[in-house]
Amino acid sequence: MIVYLAIMPVVHFDSLPAHARVWVFASDRPLRDADASMLLGEVDAWLAQWKAHGAPLRSAREWRDDRFLAIGVDPTAEQASGCSIDALFRRLQEVQQRLDTSLVAGGRIFYRAPDGQTRVAKRSEVSRLAASDELTATTPTYDTSLTDARGWREAFVRPAGETWIASLLPRDQESQASSRSATNVSSVRNG
Repeated sequence: MIVYLAIMPVVHFDSLPAHARVWVFASDRPLRDADASMLLGEVDAWLAQWKAHGAPLRSAREWRDDRFLAIGVDPTAEQASGCSIDALFRRLQEVQQRLDTSLVAGGRIFYRAPDGQTRVAKRSEVSRLAASDELTATTPTYDTSLTDARGWREAFVRPAGETWIASLLPRDQESQASSRSATNVSSVRNG
């Protein structure tokens, strides 16, 4: 009897379809050099053996800006199961302890500060940051709530006023962003 085993490779992120399921993880601090190598080596090793109910997953990862890790699964090959997703999160929690950072954590926002640096803040700090103009409706933010490859590729970095963060900003900033957006659309239409 001949048994064929289907081995799903770790593929390049760009080869995942637009509707691929994606999880975005963000580090509280930049991970460079040895830290980034350790994280990505651990992730690559995990993805190479990642399975759902015994079936290998066709998966990929992408690393951006020394902080953001996207892991994707091609649903046309095999779907990730709840147990396989839980196992991924547990593995990343183990790695984050060794790196002394948080990758698997909620309640945080990531934004590009006026000095060009990526910063992290708690949701509870948004009012203070908005009052000091550190975070406004036009501030570039990193949307870690995205769940598909298209979103990761096309909408990961957007002005705060165009993301869920807008609901945390003072109403005057939110309405200014909406009117600017409407003006930009009108300008494009009127040519």
